Amino acid sequence: MSSEYRTGREGEFTYRGYTLDELQDMSLDEVAELLPARQRRTIERGLSVQEEKLRDRAAEAGEQETANDPIRTHLRDIPVLPEFVDLTFEVYTGQSFERVRVDPEMIGHYLGEFQLTRTSVEHGQAGIGATRSSKFVPLK
Repeated sequence: MSSEYRTGREGEFTYRGYTLDELQDMSLDEVAELLPARQRRTIERGLSVQEEKLRDRAAEAGEQETANDPIRTHLRDIPVLPEFVDLTFEVYTGQSFERVRVDPEMIGHYLGEFQLTRTSVEHGQAGIGATRSSKFVPLK
């Protein structure tokens, strides 16, 4: 993984004072200490079998830098870890799988935060021949 991301005053990405390379070298427990409380609690209680499988698949995909296949998952509630950076996930929204490319700024958030499950509703307007009273639809 390369640290080609430029943010902050020094020009290199840092998360709570650590560079991306330092974060990727840390163990899961060390990274958990840096995360916000909710994400830290998720990791301290232990990752589920599915979440461990996702971490293993992410580690395999990280080793194969030539393969650019996205990792499909239903797990929206897993915290984004430093080992997920530069990988592409297909996150299930309840209807379809949508692509999410993980950037360093996403560390500490949940994977599902970056793919919304609800679409915004834009209501149309009444038709040309509608009267004033027919514009209002009763609830029942």
